[in-house]
Amino acid sequence: MMNRFKTTLLLSLLTVLLVFMGGAIGGQGGMLIAFVMAAVMNFGSYWFSDKLVLRMYNAREITRADNPAFYEMVERLASRAGLPMPKVYIIPDQSPNAFATGRNPRHAAVAATEGILRILSPEELEGVMAHELGHVMNRDILISTIAATFAGAISMIGSMLQWGAMLGAGRGDDEEGGGIGGLVGSLAMAILAPIAAMLIQMAVSRSREYLADATGAQISGRPQSLASALAKLQQASQLIPMQEARPATAHMFIVNPLTGGGLMSLFSTHPPMEERIARLQAMR
Repeated sequence: MMNRFKTTLLLSLLTVLLVFMGGAIGGQGGMLIAFVMAAVMNFGSYWFSDKLVLRMYNAREITRADNPAFYEMVERLASRAGLPMPKVYIIPDQSPNAFATGRNPRHAAVAATEGILRILSPEELEGVMAHELGHVMNRDILISTIAATFAGAISMIGSMLQWGAMLGAGRGDDEEGGGIGGLVGSLAMAILAPIAAMLIQMAVSRSREYLADATGAQISGRPQSLASALAKLQQASQLIPMQEARPATAHMFIVNPLTGGGLMSLFSTHPPMEERIARLQAMR
């Protein structure tokens, strides 16, 4: 419940920031143009996300005959969650990881790497796949797309402000004494607002990961198995990094396939692994 409330609050903050930025460029016209452009780009990727990302990672769809144990595990978990059976894919990569995609539960797909199938026990793998079905149940692809749309629109408005500030820097406003101050203020807003939007977008992603952990634990009934799986995945994914990992899709995986610490943790799409494990271990 808290993670859903947090997501709503963060999306509201993005909305307020977008309205504020729209006012800064002279009203609703520029804001509307930026929002429509961002919406077209992001919802286009949302509509075709399953095909694009699966092709990007050379995922191969499997049937019951290809891998009965894995396919039937997903089938059982989907039935338990009250979800339609998603398409099931295996990614030819030894780095252990998994993700879910698809624009809604009826057009969903779950994918696991060869590496994760190799290193996890059946109970741990069940916890991971329940987590991925949690993303499907919670419609996280849609929510991530909405957050990306707002953040993208804010970034576009920021670019408009930068160009407007630079092109207007030498005009007659200086004679009124407010030219330099207005230029500095516009540039500061143009730089800081997109950064703030990106931070909020990453916070939305982290909130949805916590929620998927909790939902997956409920679906599988095995919070401890998911906690054990996350501990294994964290260590193994660092030892065997994913060669084809891309920043644009990192948020989809159960474990961040990209590495980075320090200030970069502010921009991480995933919560601290220690906190995720602690929350799961506290569940009964």
